[in-house]
Amino acid sequence: MKVEIWSDYVCPFCYIGKRKFESALASFEHKDSVVTELRSFELDPSTDSSLGMTTHEMLSRKYGMSLEQAKSTGDGVVQQAAAVGLTFRLDGALSLNTFNAHRLAHYAEEQGKGAAMSERLLKAYFTDNLNIDNPEQLAALADEVGLDKDAALAVLQSDSYADSVRAQEQEGSRLGIRGVPFFVIDRKYAVSGAQPPEVFLETLKKAWAEKS
Repeated sequence: MKVEIWSDYVCPFCYIGKRKFESALASFEHKDSVVTELRSFELDPSTDSSLGMTTHEMLSRKYGMSLEQAKSTGDGVVQQAAAVGLTFRLDGALSLNTFNAHRLAHYAEEQGKGAAMSERLLKAYFTDNLNIDNPEQLAALADEVGLDKDAALAVLQSDSYADSVRAQEQEGSRLGIRGVPFFVIDRKYAVSGAQPPEVFLETLKKAWAEKS
């Protein structure tokens, strides 16, 4: 059974939803028969990392709220993250373009390190407040998960994997995906958002029963 997960590396609910799905999968009777594949999605492809804007400032500007309101909203997200064992430091998070991060994840997937790379990218952004658009920083993260640092940097300094990232984004668009995280099971069932583990588990069971 295949589960495809469309997500972005600056999406807090993608990280939270990832943990909730993992919790559900761990208690799924047929978990060893489930293949998980990550798919690329950019919340805002037009984001300009060079502006040096914080996530709170971006949200304030985008939704017409005060900086205090944006921080208050962020506090609620931090609490949701903590409930699933994650540490979010949103005060230091920058508004970043994630296209390079997605390209690196595609390279890592080819090298058999896709899952580890994606987890490290999420932690790098939300917990460590690192710049996951910067090629040198990304290459250092690749090195941490066992990839060749120089090879990763060469990928990032080229346009490698750009087409594969865009292809997955276009595929998601054809499926009607407008927000993430979005989980697709065997192209028959879908779960949108960071749902409770029980929702994921019930959907896995339903999909398995139909498959069997």
